[in-house]
Amino acid sequence: MDQRAELSEFLRSRRGRLQPEDVGLPHFGRHRRVPGLRREELAQLAGVSVAYYTRLEQGNSRNVSTAVLDAIARALRLSDAERDHLTHLAKPTQKKHRRMGRPQQLRPALQQLIDAMDGVPAYVIGRRLDILGWNRMARALLGDFAALPPQERNMARLVFLDPNAPDLYVDWQCKATEVVSLLRMYAGCSADDPQLPGLVGELSVRSEEFRTLWAAHTVSEKGHGAKRLRHPLVGEMTLSYETLRLPDDHDLSLVAYHAEPGTRSAESLRLLADWGVSEMADADAE
Repeated sequence: MDQRAELSEFLRSRRGRLQPEDVGLPHFGRHRRVPGLRREELAQLAGVSVAYYTRLEQGNSRNVSTAVLDAIARALRLSDAERDHLTHLAKPTQKKHRRMGRPQQLRPALQQLIDAMDGVPAYVIGRRLDILGWNRMARALLGDFAALPPQERNMARLVFLDPNAPDLYVDWQCKATEVVSLLRMYAGCSADDPQLPGLVGELSVRSEEFRTLWAAHTVSEKGHGAKRLRHPLVGEMTLSYETLRLPDDHDLSLVAYHAEPGTRSAESLRLLADWGVSEMADADAE
């Protein structure tokens, strides 16, 4: 992906969401040619010349210092994830194409670990949000990953292209925004991934929702939170999730769901373990 174009579009999008009064500047006149802050206003806030900032926004980030990027991030009111994204775009690190093009695989011990997480839906995601491993509870809760061709085991594909996704995720729009923000974050630090343009291109062509969200340039890291899910067997559940990044491979993250003890969601998850997992076992035996 074109790193210079990504940097330019990201800065313009972040500048466009702020108004002068948001950052303590006077607002002169009602009509402004462009939404958000002007380049000269942002340059003033960041303490750099307008010409310098203009070159940066045009994608020319050669020799830009960390101090300048931090000043621009503060002026734009960037979150920690957005600040990291800006740094990745402006000061990209070179990765070996050979490594990026090599398929990811789980260590057998890691697959054994999530298999042993009885009653806890767990799966592992890798580059481009590819789903690399899962346990039976994850299949029972989120869908039968094993029945999909390997190239379709991808969280972004499932959320935007699987017709069942809006039924599963009660707040599908929130889930969709989260997925696109994660993929944007990945794209910022892995622009040389040879498979990434194909994934983004296909989703952009096949999903208007993806295309709109991708153009918004939102970025985030996957952490922890709660999801409301509507399962055809046990009904609606509110489950918390935790994301654990593996220390020896930062491209891999383990995601696990759990319910608060004593709640209706906990009982629903237990029923799913009894019913859903047995169905999966029967399917595997066939």
